[in-house]
Amino acid sequence: MRILYFTRDYTPHDHRFLTTMVKQELPESGNHPLEIFSLRLERRGLQREDRPFPPEVRQILWKGGTRPITWRNFPTLLLDLRRVIDHEKFDLIHAGPIQSAAFLAALSGFRPLVSMSWGSDLLKDADRNWWLRWVTRFTLQRTSVLIGDCQAVARKAMAFGYPEERIVLFPWGVDLEQFSPPQNPSMQVQDSPAFQQVAREGQRFVLLSVRSWEPVYGVDLVVKAFALAAQQIDGLHLVLLGGGSQAGYIRQILLQHDLMDQVTFAGQVKNYQLPDYYRSSDLYISASHSDGSSVSLMEALACGCPVLVSDIPGNREWITHGEQGWLFPDHDAVALAQGIVQAVRQPEKLPDMRRKARVLAEQRADWKKNSQQLLRAYQLALSSPHPPGLWLKDRKNRQDLSV
Repeated sequence: MRILYFTRDYTPHDHRFLTTMVKQELPESGNHPLEIFSLRLERRGLQREDRPFPPEVRQILWKGGTRPITWRNFPTLLLDLRRVIDHEKFDLIHAGPIQSAAFLAALSGFRPLVSMSWGSDLLKDADRNWWLRWVTRFTLQRTSVLIGDCQAVARKAMAFGYPEERIVLFPWGVDLEQFSPPQNPSMQVQDSPAFQQVAREGQRFVLLSVRSWEPVYGVDLVVKAFALAAQQIDGLHLVLLGGGSQAGYIRQILLQHDLMDQVTFAGQVKNYQLPDYYRSSDLYISASHSDGSSVSLMEALACGCPVLVSDIPGNREWITHGEQGWLFPDHDAVALAQGIVQAVRQPEKLPDMRRKARVLAEQRADWKKNSQQLLRAYQLALSSPHPPGLWLKDRKNRQDLSV
């Protein structure tokens, strides 16, 4: 069984899917391991993955995958994609996000097509303008099976007319062995190699943000709330991972409030280093304005780190306010600051939240279990390769002809 995994770039999420796919077997393939090919649409360097591709994956060289692209590149890329498809004779294409890789795959006319939503592509990008709405509808109409990670994604797809029975949902999940609570629950910040630079006199409550510094993820809101909370609470320290287009703005906020010495800029960290940051933090914060089932949220839960996250549909599917952490109104820096203060002033609640966070991760965020749904999506697509959106059109055409 020859499967093309077609994605926008190469991120930790892509590495996880590819590593899992090469180990899977489909009954349709005679119980032999799947033959996986990988195609990269562009190279942007955002959320980049520094681990090599799994050796079993065959990377395809084509006219894409070497630099950022624009809509002007799509005609050339479409022609080359059709060349690749004709040459390699794939049995199935797995592509996403919806408006980029999946759109090109839909334009190629290949079936069966399994389109994978990355969350924000449907929850946010699909409504940006008329063109992206058309692209989204076009792609879904030609999608045999849609993969999503949360009910919010499914509801949005159905709003575009996609049938519920063709949607396979599963949280992408995390490696529960890699992302696990500290062996010593009372571990202090200064005991962790990741936080040796943080252990300063009087700074004992550590807030962690790992999202990219882009508008959709609200890291600027996190920094504003941190500045407000620091006026009420001594000893706060904020750790910021990653980077992005808002770097100058974020640093400006911190400089204005004279908080640079209470912030650690950890930059891009390797995947194996991430658990150390979660374990050494007192509170994980995400002010994202759009999310499906956030992988970083699941990583925090798996490490037993209490959370304070925006009250958006994707997060509400995971967090019960006051159980694994707290929710705060989206876009509200004052409410986020109040949540930070509340967490600091209620230390007796944190141990129980850590336990409940880990329990939730074990119940719902185990990648080894969740990834089995990928095979179900493939089997469903192979059994009915004709896209449901086109079925509906064909049915209407047949009705019109019979009148």
